[in-house]
Amino acid sequence: MSEAIVVFNAGSTSLKFGAYRVEGPATLLPTIQGQIDGMDTDPRFAAQDASGKALDQHPWGKDRQIDHRTAFRFVTDWLAKQVADMRVIGAGHRVVLGGTRYSGPALLDGEALDYLESLSIMEPSHQPYNVRGARALVDAFPDLPQVACFDTSFHRTMPDVAQIYALPKEILDAGGRHWGYHGISYDYISREVPRYAPDARRVIAAHLGGGSSMCAMLDGASLETTMGFAGLTGLPMATRSGDVPADLLFYVLRRKLYDASALEALLYKRSGLLGLSGISEDMRELQASQDPRAAVAVDYLVYCMAKTVGAYVSVLGGLDALVFTAGIGEHSALVRAKLCRALAWLGVALDDTANARNGPRISTADSRVSVWVIPTNEELMIARHTLALVRPGI
Repeated sequence: MSEAIVVFNAGSTSLKFGAYRVEGPATLLPTIQGQIDGMDTDPRFAAQDASGKALDQHPWGKDRQIDHRTAFRFVTDWLAKQVADMRVIGAGHRVVLGGTRYSGPALLDGEALDYLESLSIMEPSHQPYNVRGARALVDAFPDLPQVACFDTSFHRTMPDVAQIYALPKEILDAGGRHWGYHGISYDYISREVPRYAPDARRVIAAHLGGGSSMCAMLDGASLETTMGFAGLTGLPMATRSGDVPADLLFYVLRRKLYDASALEALLYKRSGLLGLSGISEDMRELQASQDPRAAVAVDYLVYCMAKTVGAYVSVLGGLDALVFTAGIGEHSALVRAKLCRALAWLGVALDDTANARNGPRISTADSRVSVWVIPTNEELMIARHTLALVRPGI
């Protein structure tokens, strides 16, 4: 009987999963992927094989709600039938924040989950749901080795000076530091870059999706990244504001335009591309719109990215390669073109034909900085880390 690793990414109202067959000592082959969406209003399950062919679907019906325990039970029961010829040897979970305790993937037990749950007050938009999902599976299958992979871990190579803020020691001691996120994606990209640009040491990667960030990497290690303490700061995102002056937020509170809870909801759910355009958080809709506000939202994202590249070139001491990844990064030729043209001063020369077909290389042969579109694969990265922990020494 062959062996398998399963991977889970639990959100507030969704559960994504994947199954990987273990081939040889350390090769993982994708077998199944799927998700449950709309857990709070209209739960629906869908799964596909490795080629994207639909395998199954199941709706619970509108105005229904299911919790994480129910979702995990449904998925694990369904997977047991689909991978009956495989023995599951480990489960991997995405958890955004590892705190000071975890600078790399870790095996999960009750005590570890208690610690990770205690960090939810620091990152309330993802952490509690990641932990809730992991706890549901640990409770259901206590004998199955389970691993947490953290978005923050990749950025622990940042210099100490890049991981602090100019605040008193008691804030740092309470966890107030530059954590950085999207680390699982950047971990994957850092390992892929040598396949495309083997001589590139100084790399800036842009993970652009519903959440967006950029990361400066030197020899595959993180030196700086835009997301800071939690998942709100840095670049403008789909519905998240990105960087906003703290004194502006104090002003809003003094004016009593919002209380703290309403302001947090505004910054996380009604800002970013949606707030600026007043139309949509979806880049595809903004690009298709004739409304001038849509163009402003796109241009603002590109402007923020161009400023970040300038700062990160300073941090890196130059730039060898620029990488686009995730939903917008992999599919928006417009965003890529706008940023590349803004970086002509660096010697970036865009190949419009290659950009229109989404790469992989979208810069000309004589461009001083090579530019790439590299699809990310966070689930595979989690599966690799999980296999390494449940089968140490491979």
